[in-house]
Amino acid sequence: MQKKLIALAVASLASGAAFAQTNVTMYGVADVGYMYSTGDAGRVGNVGIPGTNTFSGINSGLLAGSRLGFRGEEALGNGLKAVFTLEYSLNLDNNSGVGNTGGLNARQQYVGLSHSGWGTVALGRQYAPGYQASANNDPFGGAVFEPQSFLTAQAGNSITPNSGARWDNAITYTSPNWGGFTGKAIYSFGETSSGGSYNDKLVSVSDNGKWGLGANFAQGAFNVDVVYQQRQHVTNGSLISVPGLTGLFLANGKSVDEVYVGGSFDLKFVKLMASWQGQNDKNAANLDNQSWQVGAVIPVLGSSNIHLGYSQLYWDQGSQWVGGVKVKRPLNDDSQSAALGWTTALSKRTTLYAGYVWVRNDNRSYAAGPVTGVGARGEDNNTVLAGINHKF
Repeated sequence: MQKKLIALAVASLASGAAFAQTNVTMYGVADVGYMYSTGDAGRVGNVGIPGTNTFSGINSGLLAGSRLGFRGEEALGNGLKAVFTLEYSLNLDNNSGVGNTGGLNARQQYVGLSHSGWGTVALGRQYAPGYQASANNDPFGGAVFEPQSFLTAQAGNSITPNSGARWDNAITYTSPNWGGFTGKAIYSFGETSSGGSYNDKLVSVSDNGKWGLGANFAQGAFNVDVVYQQRQHVTNGSLISVPGLTGLFLANGKSVDEVYVGGSFDLKFVKLMASWQGQNDKNAANLDNQSWQVGAVIPVLGSSNIHLGYSQLYWDQGSQWVGGVKVKRPLNDDSQSAALGWTTALSKRTTLYAGYVWVRNDNRSYAAGPVTGVGARGEDNNTVLAGINHKF
C-alpha cells in the first residue's frame, strides 16, 4: 500500500512538472443577452413595402463572442519558446459550437515560435491586423451591435472586428513591443485549384490569397492604428452576397484593397476615439465603400461606463450606362447608425450591459443592423438589448 502511494505521488509530481513546463491555460467567455429589433419592411425603388420586420429573442455573444480556448507555451532555451492557441466559438442560445455535430467553429487555431527579442512567427487560422485595430478604437470593443462593427461586417470588409478578419491557411509575424510600437504582417494562402485536377498547373499560388500589414502605437493615453489589407485575384463565384439584394456579385480575378486609420485618446473622465476606412474593389462587383465612426466611453459611478458610438457606411459604386441611359449602380447612398450603451462591472470577470441601436438606410443602401433580417432599404430600424458577460 505504501509503495502504491509513493508511486502515485511521484506520478502526480511528474505530471504537474510537465504541465507547468508547457504552461497551458484554459480560458473563455460566456456571453448571452436578450434583443428586440424592429423596422419597416423597406422600399423597392420609391415604393414602400407594407409591414414590419421584427425579432425578439435570446442571442449569444452580444458584448463579446462566447468562446472556449486553450493557450500555452513551452520554453525551448535561449529565450525561444513554442506557443499555441486553440479557440472555439460557443453559441449559448442554441447549442452550436464546441460539442455540436456541425463542427468546432474555430475562431483561431495556430502554433508558432516566439522570442522576446525577435517576435513571433505562427501558422494556422489567425487574426488579420484589421481585427485588433478596429476593436482598439471602438467604443464597445468590437461588440456585434456596435455600428462600426456590424456595418463593416455586412459590407463584406476584411478590416472588421468580426469573422471576416479571421484568415485560414495563414502565416504571421508579430514584432516585439519597441517603445510602444508593434507591427504585424500576415499572408493567407488561397490554396485554390481551378480544375480539381492533380495537374499542378491548374493550382494557383496567389488566387484568393490575402495579405496585410498593421502598425500600432500605444503610449500612455494615446493609441493609433494603421492597417492595409488586400485580397488577391478573387475568383470562384461570388465575392460577397449583400443582404437585401438578389443575385451574386461576381469576382473576376481582380484584387480588393482596404485601408484603415484609427486612434483613441484617454482623458480619464472620457475616452475619445475615431476611425476611417475604405475598400476598393476592382472586380465587376465593384463593392467600393467607405466608412467612418466616432465614439466615446465615459466612466461613471466607479465601476460603470456609458458608451456612445456613431458610424456611417457609404457605398461608392457611382453610375453606369445602360442602353444609353446613365443609371445608379445597385448599391449607392449611405447607411448610418448610432448606439448608446451601459456596462457595469460586478467583478473583474462579470459585466452587465444594456444598449439601444438606431439604423437608417437610404433607398440605395442597406444595413441589417444588429439583427439579420430586420433591416431593409429605405427604412429605419431600432434595437434594444440587455445581457450578461462572464470571463473565465
